[in-house]
Amino acid sequence: MTQTHIATVQPLPSSILHNSTEIRRQCTRAATKQAVQFIGRKLRIAGRKAQAATPDLPEMPRAMHGGH
Repeated sequence: MTQTHIATVQPLPSSILHNSTEIRRQCTRAATKQAVQFIGRKLRIAGRKAQAATPDLPEMPRAMHGGH
């Protein structure tokens, strides 16, 4: 699986190419989006591994529930 790492989500118009605040904002937005995707992917993988490692437990009989 190949990933493309891009600095900006959308190409910037030439009128604001020299506006460092706008460039920084777009780079931050793109980096945040990539970080959220990365963390979400790691959590999904960890959840699948945990689910596969946990044995299916049989349901407890009614007498063991501690009801009075």
